[in-house]
Amino acid sequence: MGARPSRRQLPAEPPLALDALPPELLVQVLSHVPPRALVTRCRAVCRAWRDVVDGPTVWLLQLARDRSAEGRALYAVAQRCPPHGEDEEFPLCALARYCLRAPLGRNLIFNSCGEQGFRGWEVEHGGNGWAVEKNLTLVPGAPSQTCFVTSFQWCFKRQLVDLVMEGVWQELLDSAQIEICVADWWGARENCGCIYRLRVRLLDTYENEVVKFSASPNPVLQWTERGCRQVSHVFTNFGKGIRYVSFEQYGRDTRSWVGHYGALVTHSSVRVRIRLS
Repeated sequence: MGARPSRRQLPAEPPLALDALPPELLVQVLSHVPPRALVTRCRAVCRAWRDVVDGPTVWLLQLARDRSAEGRALYAVAQRCPPHGEDEEFPLCALARYCLRAPLGRNLIFNSCGEQGFRGWEVEHGGNGWAVEKNLTLVPGAPSQTCFVTSFQWCFKRQLVDLVMEGVWQELLDSAQIEICVADWWGARENCGCIYRLRVRLLDTYENEVVKFSASPNPVLQWTERGCRQVSHVFTNFGKGIRYVSFEQYGRDTRSWVGHYGALVTHSSVRVRIRLS
């Protein structure tokens, strides 16, 4: 009988450690990691990984993978108008903040329907003050079917949205490729008329007004309407230097009734979008 052939195994090659990768390959590998894990886990591994996460290339690669029309437009703007320098106000680079916060298309108003009471709002109470109640009719797309209700004297509330803090870098805001879309739902009770006002102002870094939009619909008369309707506006070509959006609402009733019979406001929104043309 012939000799049995030897099955001698070749020695296994040692696995290649990620820290042994050339920098350009390491960037490619890390660009597939979700943004939050990049910042909270990968950045703490070693100095080389931290330098990758703190640099723009890994984040540009993430932006490049979005092949939607909006994603392609944003990537083109990011290449043409990249963030310049480091901002001591924020610990991460601007592109990292953008990928983490994902601001485009997201409602940047916090607590838009009063589901968390008055958190996030600067409030001035007139009459019996503001209150939060359930909606009288369905408001489409609202995260909560609740609303803020005004009283028999003027009630005012305001929220200041910091666009840079929300992830939109300043050069992107200054690129003339950004639109800021604002909207609000308001209405009246059937048994009492109301007056409603909306003012939205775009402010610079020092909170100076640059441009504004105001809406003053006709008062709703008693026994004429019930439910909510929407008012909206799109800011375009607003120039350079914008950082904040001041979203301001006013309301009261027309009968001076004790209680909360004034204008209802809910589902307020500030959204940033990229221009496709």
